[in-house]
Amino acid sequence: MTAVATTPTTAAPATNRPNRARRRANALWGLVAWLVGIVFFLPVAWMVLTSLHSEADAGTNPPKFTAPLTLDGYREFFGATTGASPWPPLINSATASIASTLLVLALAIPAAYALAIKPVRKWTDVLFFFLSTKMLPAVAALLPIYLIAQKLGLLDNIWLMVILYTSMNLPIAVWMMHSFLAEVLICFIFSWNELLFARVLTATVAQTAPVFLTSFVTSQGLFLAKVCAAATAISLPVLAAGFAAQDKLVQGLSLGAVK
Repeated sequence: MTAVATTPTTAAPATNRPNRARRRANALWGLVAWLVGIVFFLPVAWMVLTSLHSEADAGTNPPKFTAPLTLDGYREFFGATTGASPWPPLINSATASIASTLLVLALAIPAAYALAIKPVRKWTDVLFFFLSTKMLPAVAALLPIYLIAQKLGLLDNIWLMVILYTSMNLPIAVWMMHSFLAEVLICFIFSWNELLFARVLTATVAQTAPVFLTSFVTSQGLFLAKVCAAATAISLPVLAAGFAAQDKLVQGLSLGAVK
């Protein structure tokens, strides 16, 4: 009987299969991330598009995607056709945001530097204590702050908002700057977007941009094109700050659990 020699078949390296599976999974998650990003971007795109329509076209149901574009909403927002000017509220928001951010820097840098350079026993507990001060609901502190501001004669004063925003943003700034100092840009975003305290503690003199935006909702109705134009214009500084710090915000917010 003659023995027949068999040649072993060459199998593909097993290491290639996990790599291909990983690439497919990464591509799938990338596609999901793009879809989620588009879903979140659609309201912003819709707001900008509506701001470029006339009030008649903006209020139609269903909306007109091919309606003619106009800048009337922006003209009205910037006071070309109405007596209300957005510049004082915008300047107040810029003053409160920039001044409070500078104060946060001056106070948070030494604290974050000390925690980062000189070892502190249970430093994670110290940072958690800083962050725990943000867990108090803002509405719970609103009445005491209002009464104190009233007694001190600081109502409708932009410097009250500067002090308030500094105290609100200081804990998270220390938390984030312990990892990376550039994340302090988020303090500007928080200060610019704050509405509750500014709505209660300011009136006409120290009115900020978000408070001014609420004035477009009147008893006469909601004018979509004008509101969208105002919201788009007021959102631009925040979008610029967020774009400048986009790669740093996630690093700061996900600080420190794993080093």
